[in-house]
Amino acid sequence: MKQSKASSLHDVIIVGGGPAALTAAIYTTREDIDTLIIERGVVGGLAAVTDVIDNYPGFPDGISGLVLAENLRKQAERFGAKIELGEVLSIHNEGKHKRLETTSGTMHARAILIATGSDYKKVGVPGEQEYFARGVHYCATCDGAFYRDKRLVVVGGGNSAVQETIFLTRYASHIDLLVRSTIKASDVLQDELQPFIKKGKVTVHVGTTTDEIVGKDQFVVKVIGTHTKTGKRHEFAVDGVFIFVGLKPNTQFLKGSSIKLDKIGFIKTDSSLQTAMTGVFAAGDVRSGATMQIASAVGEGATAALKIREYLEGHTHPLQN
Repeated sequence: MKQSKASSLHDVIIVGGGPAALTAAIYTTREDIDTLIIERGVVGGLAAVTDVIDNYPGFPDGISGLVLAENLRKQAERFGAKIELGEVLSIHNEGKHKRLETTSGTMHARAILIATGSDYKKVGVPGEQEYFARGVHYCATCDGAFYRDKRLVVVGGGNSAVQETIFLTRYASHIDLLVRSTIKASDVLQDELQPFIKKGKVTVHVGTTTDEIVGKDQFVVKVIGTHTKTGKRHEFAVDGVFIFVGLKPNTQFLKGSSIKLDKIGFIKTDSSLQTAMTGVFAAGDVRSGATMQIASAVGEGATAALKIREYLEGHTHPLQN
């Protein structure tokens, strides 16, 4: 039976279930605003698969990303937020309400918050896609334990690459860190990496590209790279590859909509975190100009919730017309 507009209508639908989304839901539901969260993957987003978060305020010894995500989820649900697993395929402006086409059917909302965050970038080399989950990974906390006493390659030179390399040292016998240009991780993380370099646990290859991931019998056996200055080819015999080369926004479902994106694909918003589509807001890592930090995502989630409340107070509920 076709679902009626009234039965599928919510005050707010939040697309995504990371820290920004869960924080927004805590604020909206505390004010009796009917809130539905739609998450296509893991509740908690990338935070949930981060081993230890050391820079979140209030936790001097750090906190497990999974624990933080779970606490946020429990708090949002305690105030009445509803969480559904599914995927939003498109968003349409129908004036006083917005229509969302989802894998669960058509839904409507008076306001929408897009907090879909970002996903791991790929390096786009031969073998990367073919050996995904068979030696190629993007989450150290998810898959690192499979490589106890094994040799690994980590690709990347930013904070995530160095942080995950440090994490993987608890499992791997040796790690080759391939850095295309220079290490751009924070000084603190670079200092933390030094003891592992001195012990011979980690070897850093600055100015080394990742050209190909080679497999045999369905599993990765080596990585081929090139030194950018000498042009010399290098082969690294490994059991697995972990890739951390940045993030890309999860905004593919917005292509063709009136919601404006920047040249990379992040959502443009005004000072109220509202997008070009009236009544649709964005917060967290998916927003253009975001700092890609959990603390700021949480702050933006709270701000977006307050702006959404102001927006709803200025608009008559469609069911009352």
